[in-house]
Amino acid sequence: MASAHPSEPTRCAWVSDDPLYRAYHDQEWGVALRDDQRLFELLILEGAQAGLSWITILRKRTAYRRAFDDFDPVRIARYGEADRARLLADGGIVRNRLKIAATVDNARAYLSLVETEGDFAAFLWGFVGGRVRQNRWSDLTQVPASTPESVAMSRELKRRGFRFVGPTICYALMEAAGMVNDHTTDCFRYSELSDTRPVATAKVSQRRPV
Repeated sequence: MASAHPSEPTRCAWVSDDPLYRAYHDQEWGVALRDDQRLFELLILEGAQAGLSWITILRKRTAYRRAFDDFDPVRIARYGEADRARLLADGGIVRNRLKIAATVDNARAYLSLVETEGDFAAFLWGFVGGRVRQNRWSDLTQVPASTPESVAMSRELKRRGFRFVGPTICYALMEAAGMVNDHTTDCFRYSELSDTRPVATAKVSQRRPV
């Protein structure tokens, strides 16, 4: 059962009393996101969460945007050793050497993907056919950790050089970016986000690496 206060709307059960968490759930989580750079940001933040809680990342998001040039992939792709050292010394972000290195690699992979596909958003949305998948979970325990679509997304992103993009991370991205509506049916946001309008999709190459 979703949690709620007497004067509050019913929310998904994973939402705590933290005002930042509530605002994220109410205003961002599950909203269809089709902006390339913001999707890149979300991909990086979901990877940064690995082994941590999402509220930890939310509390550091402003610092992340400052540290990583507002997640501009062109700038991040140019980062050298001085930038990596700067980031490792930045207490506002998760100071994990592998995750920082992966962010630089992912920026370069992103630029390569956009060069061939033309649109990062269309590429990602292509894994759900360009439409929001409207799930009907009545209980949080029914929500999967990954799906065939997130497995396919993970496999393709890895093939293209992305890191920290396992199937579970990809599914969290799909949920957060509104590719699937995983608000439970008793949550007030479920019906508000029942948007099934199609978006343009990029053709995903099935070419296997040589």
